[in-house]
Amino acid sequence: MGLREEKKQATRVAIADAALGLFLERGFDRVTVAEVAQQVRLSVNTVFNYFPTKEDLFLDRQEEVVQRLPAAIRAREDTESAVAAARRAFLAELDRDEATLGLHPGIEAFWRVAEESPALQARLRQMRDRTEEVLAETLREETGADESDAMPRVAAALLTAADSALHAEIRRRVLEGEDPESVREAIRRMVEVTFEVLAGGLTTYAQRS
Repeated sequence: MGLREEKKQATRVAIADAALGLFLERGFDRVTVAEVAQQVRLSVNTVFNYFPTKEDLFLDRQEEVVQRLPAAIRAREDTESAVAAARRAFLAELDRDEATLGLHPGIEAFWRVAEESPALQARLRQMRDRTEEVLAETLREETGADESDAMPRVAAALLTAADSALHAEIRRRVLEGEDPESVREAIRRMVEVTFEVLAGGLTTYAQRS
């Protein structure tokens, strides 16, 4: 990375850090972009050059989150299914304490701000929908399926729903005050069950006796 890119990255980090501090202190909806710009002594236009929307200031790693599942599928081993690849990737994130899982100390305040903001909740739903869309296209490319084949869309919907449910469970437990390490272990067990169900299918799930 050249000096110019390093300076741009440092500016981006400074803006995001300042914005997060204000959001945690006062809530997302009560902070303006102008106040963030004033905090870092930049113009509002400069802030928007780095972050096109106010939601981008809070969710500054959203593209990384959207690309998680597609990247796991592209990196799968020769004999590995999409479900197995997604399972392995999630467990690896737990092992390395991936920041976007939201399990590090002090994260409760972050999730509480997100829970209390309709705008952020809407953006999180958009991120989930975009993940499903990108994943479906990735599966189509990886399997060579044509546009008439519904399986890439179906598989993407199932995998995205499972992944979203796991992340929602993390947020729920964190907001209820559970210790991050106990949440991590509970989610690890949930990962195993979730992807086992996906791998085996839902043929008999909720079947009336």
